Amino acid sequence: MSIITATVVLLAAVCALQLLLTLGVIRRLREHTAALAGVAQPPASLGVGDEVGAFSSATVDGEPVERDSITDETLVAFFTPGCGPCEKRLPEFVSYAGSSPGTRDRPIAVVVAAEAGDADPYVEALRPVARVFVQDSDGAMCRAFQVTAFPTVVKVAPASDGRVVITSDRIRLDQPASVPA
Repeated sequence: MSIITATVVLLAAVCALQLLLTLGVIRRLREHTAALAGVAQPPASLGVGDEVGAFSSATVDGEPVERDSITDETLVAFFTPGCGPCEKRLPEFVSYAGSSPGTRDRPIAVVVAAEAGDADPYVEALRPVARVFVQDSDGAMCRAFQVTAFPTVVKVAPASDGRVVITSDRIRLDQPASVPA
């Protein structure tokens, strides 16, 4: 009988210790959750009204583009291969850009890839509807727009003083572009 009693007491002590450790872990998780809630997430790119940095780059077709060549409202999108959300947004962007009024010269698509070959499926999908650039994460366009997350889609336009600024960073691509009256 004494062996059974000792075993039960030992198991009760182990369960009590495990309960205390679990309560301690829960307390620490709550502290971490509260601390993380107070941390602001960095923006994915420049915000509305921010000036786009200077850039000069060439499309995959060899067409030179720089910040000062943006003369109208322009849709600019950043994608990266292997990104699940990018793969979901790519067809939406192609549909939206394809239905936008004006020419193919208005939208800009930047494919950020470590290896140029990784970008080929994106380039082929985007080439009919946009000017396409392939760059690494430290490319001129990523630096100019301060892109840190993918996908990022913004609209830019020249301000009255000639600066190119972000005019919208909350673009819904699931609806066709509206034609201005």
